[in-house]
Parts: sequence; structure tokens; C-alpha cells
Amino acid sequence: MPRYADVSLPVPLDQVFTYDLPETLRHRVKRGCRLLVPFGPRKLTGVVLRTHDETPSVDTRQALQLLGEEPALEEELLSLADWIANYYCAPLGEVLRAMTPLSSEIRKGKVYTLTDTGRDVVRQFIFAEGDEDPAVSLLRLLEHRSLSAAYLETKVKNAANVIKSLLRRAFIAVEDVAEQKDPLRAPSDKLQVEFLTRAEGEKLRKAERELISFLELHPGLHELSAVEAQVKNASVAARSLARRKLVTLKPLTVLNLHPGQASAPHALNPHQQTALNHIRASLEERKFQAILLQGVTGSGKTEVYLQAIEAALALGRGTLMLVPEIALTPAVSGQFLNRFGERVALLHSAFSGSERAEQWRSIRAGRAQVVVGTRSSIFAPVQNLGLIVVDEEHDGSYKQEENPRYNGRDVAVVRAHAANAVVVLGSATPSLESRYNVQRGKYTLIELPERIAGRPMPEVEIVDMRQEFLETRKQATFSRRLLDAMAARLESNEQVMILHNRRGFSSFVACRSCGERVQCINCAVTLTYHHRDRRMLCHYCDYADRPPKRCPKCDSEHIQFLGTGAEKVEDELHLAFPKTRIARMDRDTVTGKRKYETILHGFRAHEYDVLVGTQMIAKGHDIPNVTLVGVVSADVGLGMPDFRAAERTFQLLTQVAGRAGRGEIPGNVIVQTINPEHYAVRYAAAQDYASFYEKELQFRKMMRYPPFAALANVMVRSQAQQQAIDMAAEIGNFFGPNPQDLKVLGPAEAPIPRLKAEYRYQLLIKAASRKRLNDLLHNLRAFAEQKRWPATSLVIDVDPLSLL
Repeated sequence: MPRYADVSLPVPLDQVFTYDLPETLRHRVKRGCRLLVPFGPRKLTGVVLRTHDETPSVDTRQALQLLGEEPALEEELLSLADWIANYYCAPLGEVLRAMTPLSSEIRKGKVYTLTDTGRDVVRQFIFAEGDEDPAVSLLRLLEHRSLSAAYLETKVKNAANVIKSLLRRAFIAVEDVAEQKDPLRAPSDKLQVEFLTRAEGEKLRKAERELISFLELHPGLHELSAVEAQVKNASVAARSLARRKLVTLKPLTVLNLHPGQASAPHALNPHQQTALNHIRASLEERKFQAILLQGVTGSGKTEVYLQAIEAALALGRGTLMLVPEIALTPAVSGQFLNRFGERVALLHSAFSGSERAEQWRSIRAGRAQVVVGTRSSIFAPVQNLGLIVVDEEHDGSYKQEENPRYNGRDVAVVRAHAANAVVVLGSATPSLESRYNVQRGKYTLIELPERIAGRPMPEVEIVDMRQEFLETRKQATFSRRLLDAMAARLESNEQVMILHNRRGFSSFVACRSCGERVQCINCAVTLTYHHRDRRMLCHYCDYADRPPKRCPKCDSEHIQFLGTGAEKVEDELHLAFPKTRIARMDRDTVTGKRKYETILHGFRAHEYDVLVGTQMIAKGHDIPNVTLVGVVSADVGLGMPDFRAAERTFQLLTQVAGRAGRGEIPGNVIVQTINPEHYAVRYAAAQDYASFYEKELQFRKMMRYPPFAALANVMVRSQAQQQAIDMAAEIGNFFGPNPQDLKVLGPAEAPIPRLKAEYRYQLLIKAASRKRLNDLLHNLRAFAEQKRWPATSLVIDVDPLSLL
């Protein structure tokens, strides 16, 4: 039996750690299992990569606990983790942590122990009866055993400050503890109970007998809190019976969805049928194929996905459906639950940790063959995977902005290739990289060129706000044309969507006397004014402050609130249409766990006439009564210092325009802009993807940007500016003045030079060869380790979507 295990831990280090296995674990630990191990003063959960008998060259510590008898990650996902770690230059341990949403099953805390010094102090003092000194009380409590902070707070006044003081004086020591949670100890309102088997010859208490009888009479799963109203002491009885395996207790997953009515497949039009036939034929071949499904907004891509999944299930294959952000999941999953029932599992961050873990285990056991979720769902342990669908494949939220910085869409293609599965990338506005892969013959293109039921595409009208100002001599948020169109649509009892992709009320606050802008104390950005909360807020670090009454620099009282956010748009619409019911949807209003779907469901039910929002309202919503879409400013993203600015603007405008006219009444779109001649705006108004693709591809080729070069963004960061400058200079020297087959831009200050109290400098690296780039980035990481830089100071982002 192997004595040692090599474990990958969730730390920013490129190495595995060897642990000694207790005899009780040596025959049970396998590759892919999760192991609780000590790491310095902490207890961490790692993944076993190898077991062996090779004696390490250094002293080893003993593993603490095996978390689950079966491997949490099978060979397929372990291989995928290796690929991600290598391609994205990320520590393997952090990749494996992202793959297993089971951290909620570990209870972590701190315990405090008396040191020898502290024990001597207690022995030296003799205290009079009734001595109330809290430090002494705490030391006496710790005299015989270690205790948690939670317990000490119940026994000692002002325990938190006392603990800090005693730690500084080395009278007590702190230790991290971790243990696997007992799922049966969850609150009753978080559990559901189901009858399993009747006890044969086993003595049961009265409450246990009554609960068994109730569950036999009422088969199926029941919320334990609801059963308590029917059976006295049901909670205690259920936990006792579950330990004896007479009933099952499972975490309660509250979906709170608003599913649609239809559950049977819809009839397909000829274009949809052609697409489905191609996907079905690919599934039957059981070979890898990547398909780009490019369909105009409202062309019925979702129905093609649903019937393709039915075809995969009929072949005994598992399926995975990715949607770009949490906002879309309830709407999409409602359709899936209607069509596939209990075979559907949902994975996204709106669920609690225990809910996600229960869904993950259902997938792992093969009970759920259809998985719907956001970016991290690509790691779901789907059995016999046959089909992966990536909806809105162009969306930037598939890219993770922290380690590991993977792109869910690209990982989906790699995973499908390894599993001999079919991957379908769907979008009305595919990313240039995906569309170029069609041109290179790597992907197969299938088009849905028209809307279902022969519905027309919306008519798009561009309003030049420069001309509007010349004619009205007013700096207005809304043009006369947009207000007139809204009035007409609302008079006809139709609904309107207004897009303004900027949060808050005013974009910034400035002094009219000296020009000073109110900035975040942690970031090199201005604070955004939020009127209803009466506060200035940083959208990067969440620092908040009160609006100033006087200028902090010159003490002038002439403070001006400038710029327009979605909150101000909503307020101005209330003034223009006082009787209209208006809702707003952005990160400020979507505060609760499922608030997004509540607002959207209300709009679908026509409880609101107008929906104002940021990009959250632009994609994936099918609301037939919306006949007018207004874009307050098409220019918000065009001025960003990013080569993808035009592509993002085109995609956003095209997607939001597609929300109009999805019912019987034709739709209209009014786009306000001060750049009406910009090709992104013009082609979006014409719904002309092909022309935009050719124009943007020309620019990318000329500037050697993706898809014509492999790209990486290398950033160094530090709370000390000079340290960040020195590291950036060392990286510049590492590359040299004329690196072969590379184009290095920088080092230079990042577009946001200070973020979350860290100074940031970056280099942008372009390479003709991806292998050359990958080798160079791994050498750079080794260089940083050799220089003993802090583990989090070097950030490598391969295939970056944002350069900020």
C-alpha cells in the first residue's frame, strides 16, 4: 500500500506537496480524491495527484482526513486541469479548486491555546474572589483545553480585543482548524426528507414511528420544516433515522424559477431543421466537431439547442449548456426544466454552497444528464459527455478575471475534443476569433438567417445627438424622436426597453472652481454618485463616501455632478412620463439572490411599461410585447483603451436591438450617438455582421491583434509604487530590446494605474507562435520565483478580453 501522496493545494505556487498517509487511509486514497492536510498553520483541501512509496528528501507531515471515498475528479477532468494550468500559466492547485464546488462542505475556524508563557502567567497570579479582569478570565478558560473564538465571546466581555492583546504578548496561540461538515446538522428549512426503507426488528421512538408512517403515506421528497408542522419532533427523528439509513436527508435547492408554458418540442422552420440535422449527424458519428451556429436575434437558436440535447440523450450521452452570466440562468433553466424535468441540474453562483454541492453530486452520480449553468459549469462531472452548447459564445463573462484566468468557451472546445463530443457555439454576433476559425476550416458554420414565423427584423434609426443639440440648444439625455416614439408605443399599451450601459446617477463629481474630481482613495478612478443611496461609490473596490459639500482641494462650494448613469435615466423618464410604470435593472437594483428574475418576471407580466438597464437587459430575453428599444448613448464603450472596443459596441447594439419586435407587432430601435459615422454603429444599425467582420478583420490584421497573433497581458502589482516599477523594469530587461518573434509593448502604467490600493504596470506581448508565447510566459514565471517576488505580484493573462 502506498505510504505517501502528492497533493495539489489551492495556493499560488507551481508545485505539489508530499504528505504521509496514515495507515487507515493508505488503501483508500486514490488519484483525484480530496484530502484535508496541514499547510503551515492552516488546514487546506487538496487533490491527490499520485500515491507512491518514494521517500521524500524533506520531512513530511501527515494527512488529516479523506473527504469522500470516491475520487472527486475523474481522469478526464484531471487532464483538462493540466491543460488549463499549462495554457493559462496558472498554478494547478488553483485550477483544481475551481473545478470542485465542494468547499461549503468543510467547516473552518480558529481555536486558541495557552502558550507556555501564558501558563506561567496564570500560575504566578492568585486572584481574589470576584476578580473581573477579562484577560485573566480568558487565560483561565484556556488552562485545560483549546477553545474557539465563538465560545470565548460567550464567556468573556470584549473577547475579540482581549484575544488580540494576548496574541501580541504571546500568552496564547491561534491555530486554524477544518473538518468535514455533518450534512445532517443543517437547519430544518435547508433540508428535505424522503422515505428509504422500513426498519426490520429495530426499536423506534414514537416520533420516529410517526415520521416513517407519514413518509410512507406521502411518497417523495418533503421539506423538513413543512413536515414538522405535521409530525411532532420530526426534525430530531429525521436526523436519527437518516443516520440509520431509514430515510434520506438532502439539502433543499430552492430554484424560484418562472418557467414558460411549453414543454413539447416546437415545429422547426427549414433553417432550424437543417441545423438540427447537422448536429444530430455529428452526434451519431461520436467524433469531435465544433459548430458555430450563427443566427440573427429571434431566429430560434434555443429550440435548436433543446432538440439537439434530446438527440444526445436519446444516444445515451450527457449534455452541458453554458450561458454567459447568472442573469440568464433562471430564464433558460425554466425552459430546460419544462422539457427535461428531473434530469436537469443547475450550477451557478446564485445557489448557496450546499445547493451547488448537491447539484454537483447529482451530476457526478449520473442522475442529472442535462447541466445548465454559467462559466464554471464547464467543469461539471457530466457522465459520458456527448454535447456542449455555449450560448452567446462571444460574451466576455465567459472569461474569468482572477486565477485561473480561463475562457469557458475555449475550455469547452478543448473538453469536447478530449471527449469526442460535439460543441455548438451559438451567437447572433460571433467573436472574431470564432468566425475566423470557420474561415480557417477549424469550425463548421451553420446559419439561421431569419426570425421564426417570418417575423421582420426591427427597423433601426440613428439619431445624431450633435445635430439634436444644434436644433434644440439643450444638452438633453433623450432626443425628441425617442420621446415621441416612447409616447406612441406606451399609448398603444406596448412595452419599451431603454439601454444605458453605465451605473449610478452621475459618472463623477467635479469642482467648477479648480476642476478637482472626487477620486477613490484606493483606486485611480473617480467615484460615481448614486442618488438614492446618497453616496459616492467606487465600482472597482466598493469604497463609499458621502457627496462633498465643498471642494476637498480649494474649499469652493461650487460642486457639480456630471455625466449620466442608468439611475438618472430612470429619474428623467419618471419626469417625462409620470404615469408610466418604470423598472430599472442593473447591479444596484439586482441586490438579492434572485432579484434579477423577479424584476424580469414582472416586466414579462406587464407589471412595468418601461425597463431601463445596463447590458444586463441586452441579451437572451424574449418578451413579445417589447416593440421599442432605445439606446441612450451608443458611444459609452467606443472610447475605451482596448482594441476590442468596436467589436463590443457592435455586439451590444445588435443584441439589444434584437429585443424589439419578437411578437406579432414589428419593432423599432432608436440609437442615440455622437459618432453616427463609426462603422460599429452603422453596421449594428444595419444588422450587417458580415460587413462588420470584414472591416474589423482588416484592422486586426494590420495591427497584428487576435486572431492574427497570440496575445498575453503581463502585469505586476504592489502596494509600494517603487517596487511595482522595479519589477516592471526587470520584466522589460527579461524580454530584452528586440525579442525574437515577439512584439512587446511596454512596460507602462496600466490604464487604471492604481486599483484596490495596488500600483499596476503592464506589458502587452504579441507572438506569431502560440508555443513560443507559452514557453516564454512559463520562463517568466520561473524568473519571478527565482527573484522571490510575492506570489500574487505577477499576473499573466493569456488571451485577455480586457486590457484595463
